[in-house]
Amino acid sequence: MRKKKQKSNSSTRIRKSELVRSIINIFNEQPEGTFNYKQVSSLLDIKSESQRIFINQLLYELLEEDFLVEISRGKFKVNSRGGYITGKIERQGVKTFLLPDDGGELVFIPERKTNHALLNDKVKVFLYARRKSQTPEGEVVEIIKRAKDTFVGILQVSDNFAFLISDNRVLTTDIFIPKSKLNGGKNGQKAVVKLMEWEPNMKNPVGEVVDVLGEKGDNTVEMHAILAEFGLPYKYPADVEAAAEKMDAGITPAEIARRIDMRKVTTFTIDPRDAKDFDDALSLRKLPNGLWEVGVHIADVTHYVRPGSIIEREAQERATSVYLVDRTIPMLPEHLSNGICSLRPNEEKLTYSVIFEMNDNAEVQKYEIAKTVTCSDRRFTYEEAQLVIETGKGDFAAEVLQLDKMAKMLREKRFVSGAIAFDRVEVRFEIDDKGKPTSVFFKEQKDSNKLIEEFMLLANKTAAMHVGKPGKGLKAKTFVYRIHDLPNPDKLQNFSQFIKRFGYNLKISGKNTAVSSSINHLLDEVQGKKEQNLIETLAIRSMAKAVYSTENIGHYGLAFDFYTHFTSPIRRYPDMMVHRLLEKYNTGGKNVNQQEYEEYCQHSSDMEQLASNAERASIKYKQVEFMSAYIGEVFDGVISGITEWGVYVELVANKCEGMIPIRDLDDDYYTFDDKNYCLVGRRYHKRYQLGDEITVKVARANLDKKQLDFVIA
Repeated sequence: MRKKKQKSNSSTRIRKSELVRSIINIFNEQPEGTFNYKQVSSLLDIKSESQRIFINQLLYELLEEDFLVEISRGKFKVNSRGGYITGKIERQGVKTFLLPDDGGELVFIPERKTNHALLNDKVKVFLYARRKSQTPEGEVVEIIKRAKDTFVGILQVSDNFAFLISDNRVLTTDIFIPKSKLNGGKNGQKAVVKLMEWEPNMKNPVGEVVDVLGEKGDNTVEMHAILAEFGLPYKYPADVEAAAEKMDAGITPAEIARRIDMRKVTTFTIDPRDAKDFDDALSLRKLPNGLWEVGVHIADVTHYVRPGSIIEREAQERATSVYLVDRTIPMLPEHLSNGICSLRPNEEKLTYSVIFEMNDNAEVQKYEIAKTVTCSDRRFTYEEAQLVIETGKGDFAAEVLQLDKMAKMLREKRFVSGAIAFDRVEVRFEIDDKGKPTSVFFKEQKDSNKLIEEFMLLANKTAAMHVGKPGKGLKAKTFVYRIHDLPNPDKLQNFSQFIKRFGYNLKISGKNTAVSSSINHLLDEVQGKKEQNLIETLAIRSMAKAVYSTENIGHYGLAFDFYTHFTSPIRRYPDMMVHRLLEKYNTGGKNVNQQEYEEYCQHSSDMEQLASNAERASIKYKQVEFMSAYIGEVFDGVISGITEWGVYVELVANKCEGMIPIRDLDDDYYTFDDKNYCLVGRRYHKRYQLGDEITVKVARANLDKKQLDFVIA
């Protein structure tokens, strides 16, 4: 008897929660309606008298919770205190939430109430009445602005209509395309499709083909598809190209007379071997006063690209050059970026320079920010400059060695001040003429890289201080800063706990210099270890992201109170803004509108993040393409990520990353423990934990999804 009674209670409990949810839905869907228990019972098709009485009881419970109000005896209405709210759509696992514009708590949106809103869409939501101690809930009533309205995928064309099969995780359904909107697209081709309509009662959105990229698998098509996927341009408008082609260098005697002439001073560039846009050069000479004159010369892009011009508008919209595995998509048309503005050897160029007078201890005694004309004597690759540093022989060896000596002093001072050394090893591919990756190599920061880095940092810092720290009694004018906030204490704490399992310790409190010194010590300790890449990655994730802003809070990672981006105007729009502001203020110009420039900063930060995502996607694509030749082969790896859907593994030999889907771990039923970064088997308690060494076999390589699947070897 007792067992039966327990079963009955259990089923009643389940039934009660279902009934409460159904009752809440009735009132939420008709917020102006009033209902008694009989009407609610009828709507739920409940005829049993005992169940109807139970519903009446539940109505009074919801009244006590303030979810309902009693309009008259036995008649209830939803206590709708919420009204409407706007915000952005977020996803957490499989659930959808609204992140309100006013920064309030997240609002849960049931899947059937999203009105086809997608990730990051700006929407208007009707807030349902809220039960005590429950997450607020609502439904999307209007999509104010789509975060993304174009999607990339493969066309599936039949006689009368077509679909775009998209691999985008944001869009979980295919896009219907009327035959008249195919724009020449053929079955199996990759295309870009724009959403035209998606009414709430429509299962599939309707779209039109705006660009046919070409045949799936072709390298250029796939790279363009990655750019289109992130909403980044992959070709230049013809009118912008035409406007650029009309420009000439314009280095007239009158223009030279307005500038400091440094054409006779020893000057050279040091860049990657495949670079074509040389936007910075260094010059060096000994002055009669015994000091060293170091010139950091930057392409004077804003001399050519004028405010309001068609090229300016395009550069502002793009905000950055994009660097994929096998190509650069420049911010400026190539006639400017690789031609007129590029500081090519033995060509006179208009430059904007920070000219330092420094002593033998690399201490700045004096500086000047000025328009100049320069002529580079030599184009070094990083490898060539490194050879000069290592052997002491070669072109301009004395100048290169002196600059290297000073750079090392500057670097040492930075680390004493609390800078963090994130010198990560980068994975690069040797690629054949068809774009196919043939081998992997690792790009490391050497002295030649660090030489350039230190003088660029010095110029950037000086430009920021020039405006941001104007002297006693003067107020700083609006400027564009590159800022980096302090690490999130919770993230740092979690990171500290995680690395203890490898035997490392991290100081997470005290002075900034003590914390950053501890991080540097950790990064030194992991050099050459199997867990190096994992720990470096997690260390970076525990840091804040550097962004652009008119509000200066300093740069934590570099340990600078003032920092900006001045040295790369060919490839970054913020540097163009900085050049213009420096020129304006140096000639007595008035302060600019801070709100306007803050919006430019926000856009530049957003575009930088998109470009970074696209670069990572292109690397992922090449990793999958490269590993497709090794199906069935076994590799040693390290677990680099744990999620509820699987285990990510980074291979030790080539740093390619793939996943073991949780469905393939068939020796037990595994659950995800997010606090301890691990999967735990229910029956045998086997654990897969972040950082574990593991041997895997390459099972599948899906290029469409950029997905590499492993199985336990």
